Amino acid sequence: MRQNRVKQLMREGKLALGKYVSLADPQVVEIIGIAGFDAAFIDMEHTGFDLRTIEEMIRASDLAGVTSMVRVPDNDAKLILRILDMGAEGIIIPHVDGIEGAKRAVDAVRYPPMGERGGAGGTRAARFGDVAWNDHVRQSNEEIVLSVMTEDDKGINDVEAIAALDGVDLVSIGPTDLSQTLGVTDPADPRLRDKVNEIAAQVKSIGKAKLQIPMGHAALPLTPQELLELGVGYTHVAPAPPAILMQQFRNSVSEIHAAVGREN
Repeated sequence: MRQNRVKQLMREGKLALGKYVSLADPQVVEIIGIAGFDAAFIDMEHTGFDLRTIEEMIRASDLAGVTSMVRVPDNDAKLILRILDMGAEGIIIPHVDGIEGAKRAVDAVRYPPMGERGGAGGTRAARFGDVAWNDHVRQSNEEIVLSVMTEDDKGINDVEAIAALDGVDLVSIGPTDLSQTLGVTDPADPRLRDKVNEIAAQVKSIGKAKLQIPMGHAALPLTPQELLELGVGYTHVAPAPPAILMQQFRNSVSEIHAAVGREN
């Protein structure tokens, strides 16, 4: 297994940059790599991506030199195993059910003795058998990034225990779901910022896992400097490609209509 770009940057104390992949085309992943991002944030939670599409995007990530960070729909060990066997270099798990959910996540992602991931030597992740099994196990446990999302009350209450858990690399905050948990609808509401600051301080105090928060998210529009001050190790940069396309298309149509005197 190659060195994980995101994990290496975090080891060096640098901010790793990912970009959303929410269009079902591996070319999006290639563009992300060519543009200079460190990771492709491949989202299964809010898309209809099937496993074949995910595998092609992981392959594109490898070719583009970026880390494939796959957000699965839930904490499902069987699905996580299949995605890891495809060669995914990062797993992001939403709505982790407190410390017990985080432990299940570690079990799903890490090989024994760290976890309980099942083994198969002929997978793409194991180079179809062209690598010694012990080396594959060691490299996978060292290089794969595990991010657990703490967005509800149970996850928030257990955040220090989650951040201290061996095998967890990132404690992730999803601004939209966290806002809903807090009953907040305005991104400027101080309760949201206060809670994010509180979680960040708790994660920092443990000194193991890093924080994951998106950059420029509509529900929590944080700048690069603000992310660094919070102790964020990995961020995916908003907006997502469909939103970028929509805005560009809308602007183009508006400019042309204005130029030719057309109202609609």
